[in-house]
Amino acid sequence: MDPEEFRRAGYAVVDWIADYWTTLGERPVTSQDPPGTVAAALPPAPPAHGEPVEAVLADLDSLIAPRLTHWQHPGWFGYFPANTSGPSVLGDLVSAGLGVQGMLWATGPACTELETVMLDWLAGLLDLPEKFRSTGRGGGVIQDSASSATLVATLVALHRAGEGRWRQSGVDRRYRAYTSTQGHSSIDKAARIAGLGADGVRPVEVDPVTQAMRPEALRAAIEADRAAGVVPAIVVATIGTTSTTAVDPLPEIGAICAEYGVWLHVDAAYAGAAAVCPELRWTHAGLAHADSYCFDPHKWLLTGFDCDAFWVADAGELIEALTVLPEYLRNAATESGAVIDYRDWQVPLGRRFRALKLWFVLRWYGVEGLRAHIRSGVALADRFAERVAADARFELVAPHPFSLVCFRLRAGDEASAELLARVNATGRVHLTHTRVEGRYTLRLAVGAPQTRQEHTDEAWELLASAATEILTD
Repeated sequence: MDPEEFRRAGYAVVDWIADYWTTLGERPVTSQDPPGTVAAALPPAPPAHGEPVEAVLADLDSLIAPRLTHWQHPGWFGYFPANTSGPSVLGDLVSAGLGVQGMLWATGPACTELETVMLDWLAGLLDLPEKFRSTGRGGGVIQDSASSATLVATLVALHRAGEGRWRQSGVDRRYRAYTSTQGHSSIDKAARIAGLGADGVRPVEVDPVTQAMRPEALRAAIEADRAAGVVPAIVVATIGTTSTTAVDPLPEIGAICAEYGVWLHVDAAYAGAAAVCPELRWTHAGLAHADSYCFDPHKWLLTGFDCDAFWVADAGELIEALTVLPEYLRNAATESGAVIDYRDWQVPLGRRFRALKLWFVLRWYGVEGLRAHIRSGVALADRFAERVAADARFELVAPHPFSLVCFRLRAGDEASAELLARVNATGRVHLTHTRVEGRYTLRLAVGAPQTRQEHTDEAWELLASAATEILTD
C-alpha cells in the first residue's frame, strides 16, 4: 500500500466510521446471534492474494458490525462508559501512522515530552496536589488501564515496605494489601501477580448506606496484621467504586496510612474525570496523603481505550523498583539523567504514542467542552434518578454523585432480574447489574457521547412499562 493507495483507502475507512456513528441509534445495542456466528462465517484461511479495501469494508458491514456490542450507542448504559470521539480516533490514527516506539526518550523524544506535559495538563485540570507534577519529585505516565496502574503501585509499595529488599529478594515475608469489599477485582489480580496470593488482600468492611470503606475497620485490620507479624504494604482507596460509585473517605484513610507508613494508592478509574468540574472536586479531599493516583480518560473523558493516567508523588521510588537497563538500551540521553525513560514506569518495555490522542482531545474540546460533557452525564443521571424515586414500585439503592444510578424493584431479586432481561431484550438500551448488600440491583451508567435526554427518558419508559408487565403477571 503506497501513500496514494493509503490515502484512497483511508478516506473510505473514515467515511465508514462516520456512517457508523451516524447510524448507531438505529442499531440494536447488542447482538442477538449465538456464540460462534462470526467464527463460522469466516473462511478457514487468509486469502492467497490481496483484496481491495472495499471488500474488507463490505464484510465489516455485513459480518462484524451487526454482531458487536455497541459501546458508543446512545442507549448504552452498561458497566461504565468507554468513550471515544473523533479527535481521539484521529490522534490514534496519527500514532499508528507514525509507529513510534516510546520506550526511551531517545527512541521518541517528542513522544516522551508530550506525554509528560499532557499528564501535567491533566493534573492541573483535575487540580491534583502539586506533588504529582513533573516539576517536582513526582509525575505522571499513561498506563494501558487502571489495572496496570494498581499493579505498578503494588510493586512499588512492596519495594518500599521491604526497604528495598523486594527488588533483589522478592517477597521475603508476609505482606498485605487492603481495599474495601467494593474494591475492583484488579486489586486481587495485582496481589496474585506480585506473589502475595489470594490471602494477600484483606477486604475492609464498608458502611451499609454509603458503601464506602470504614476507616475504623481499616485501622483494626492493619493493627491485627501487625500483631500477627504481617507487613501492611498498600491500601487501595476508591473514588467511584464499580458497583455503586461509592467514594472512600480519603482524609481518614490517608491519615491512617501516614501513621503506619503504608503506601496509599487512589483508584479513581471512572469518577476521576468528574474532577474537571470544580463542583465535583470534593471527591479529592484528602488526596494530599496519596502516594499514587489514577483515572481513566478512556472511561468518561472522550478518549478511546487504552489510556489510564497514573501519577506518583515520588518518581524516584517507582524507577528504583522497576528499572532494568541492559546494554542494548544504554544511550547518552539516559546516562545524562536529564530525561524521562517511561520504560521504567510500567511493566512492559515497549509503549505506544498514546499521548497524541489525549493531546487531540484536550485541544479539540478544551476545558469547557470537557466540563460540559461531564455535567451533561450528571444531569441526565439526576433526572433519571428523580423518575425512579417518584415511582413507588422502585427504590434507589445508593447515592449517585456522578452519572451512575443504582436501583431495583421493591418486589425483590427475581422481579428485578426479570426487569433487566426484558429491557435489554428490546435492543434499544443495555443496562448491567450488581449486588448491593446481597440484593440484586440494576445499574444505569450515563456517559456515551451521543446519549441525550431522549435516550435516558426512553430507558425509563421501557423500564416502567416492563415493570408493569412483570408486576401484573
